[in-house]
Parts: sequence; structure tokens; C-alpha cells
Amino acid sequence: MRIQARTLSRTLAIDFETANERRDSPCAVGLAWIEDGRVVRRAARLIRPAELRFSPFNIAVHGIRPRDVADAPHFPEAMAEFLPDLPGALVLAHNASFDVGVLAATLQAYGLPVPAFTSLCTVQLARRQWPGQGRYRLSAVAERLGIAFRHHDAGEDAFACAEIALAALRETGAPDLATLAAAMRLARPRFGPAADAA
Repeated sequence: MRIQARTLSRTLAIDFETANERRDSPCAVGLAWIEDGRVVRRAARLIRPAELRFSPFNIAVHGIRPRDVADAPHFPEAMAEFLPDLPGALVLAHNASFDVGVLAATLQAYGLPVPAFTSLCTVQLARRQWPGQGRYRLSAVAERLGIAFRHHDAGEDAFACAEIALAALRETGAPDLATLAAAMRLARPRFGPAADAA
């Protein structure tokens, strides 16, 4: 399904870190908003998962421990400022199935509506734009493009994701990321219960 750029109200990248193997266990979120071909805003928040259970594997990846989020807000409070930006948006994520899955699972766990938006996976975008590179992990793509960031920090990862998408945008000469995603057939509609209102 092709998505027309005019139907998308904004563009932002999102990244989650999770406490354990469950998709509904985010312990950190990072976001980066894109306007006029550049990142114009960045934000990051720690999140106290509903179940304060951290797996050693996840801690080894991101370094966040239970004590770090003991006084952090739960997901609804941590995300309250950001959720209004999602309906009708183009939401970027590096390995979007994971981050979009975390978002949807956690919204559902708290009984919150899942908004209607369009996602763009920058792993798939990088594979399409720069074929034959072998590795397409966030750190590998960012290094090839000269993007400096601290990996597995949610705010930094969201920024790197946004910059990867912007690098592809510059190379292709597309007018915006929504148009590029549609042209490459990488736009994925995510229909929430308020889809018609988005």
C-alpha cells in the first residue's frame, strides 16, 4: 500500500530499551523529531516497568538496572507528553518490528489506545539504499555514515535512526521521508482504534 506524504502529519524516530524479554517491559524511550530535513528536537526518558524484573542480558546491553528506574514514571506518565504526536505520524525505528511492538504491547498492557500511524524501518531503508554492506545494525550503518552516537542509549539511538533516514533522503533527493518510504514501498500502516480520526 502506497502512503501519500500529505496524509502524514509529522515525522519522528523512536527507540525503546526493555528490562527483559517481554515487549511490554520498556525501561527507557528516546525520540527525535524531524522537520525540513533535520532533527529539530530530541527527548529521552527512563521508564519504570510494570514488573521491576531486569534480565542480565538486557542489563548487559543497555546498562540500565532496577535502581535506575525505581523512581521513574510508569509508561503512561513517561509517554504522556509524546503520545499526542503519534496519530497520523511517520514513525521511524531501526528494526521497527521491535520498537513498534514494544509501543503497541505496552499501550495494550496499560489499557491505552494504540494510535494509527505509519512506520518506516530504517534497517530496511538502509538495505534498500546501500545494498551489499553486510551488516545493517544501527552501530554499523551509523559508523559507515559518520554518525557519532552512544549506542543503546534510547535517546542517542533515536537520533542515529533519524540521521540514517536523513542521509538516505539526501542521497535520493526525495522531497521528504514519507515520499521516500512510499516510493520504496517501505511505509507500513499501523491502524489503531482511532484510525479514521488520525
